[in-house]
Amino acid sequence: MSLTSVVLLAVLGVVGAIAGGAAPLRPALRVTFWGIVAMIVTGGIGRLFGV
Repeated sequence: MSLTSVVLLAVLGVVGAIAGGAAPLRPALRVTFWGIVAMIVTGGIGRLFGV
């Protein structure tokens, strides 16, 4: 499930870059990186509160 999310984040970064007329690599990496960070933080908060 998490791997699918990470792959789709990268795909959305590429799609967004192409739609905006930018080169796709950096935006895809940026969206993927911050998406992973958000998932880690969310998981950590869930664990902290026992959810």
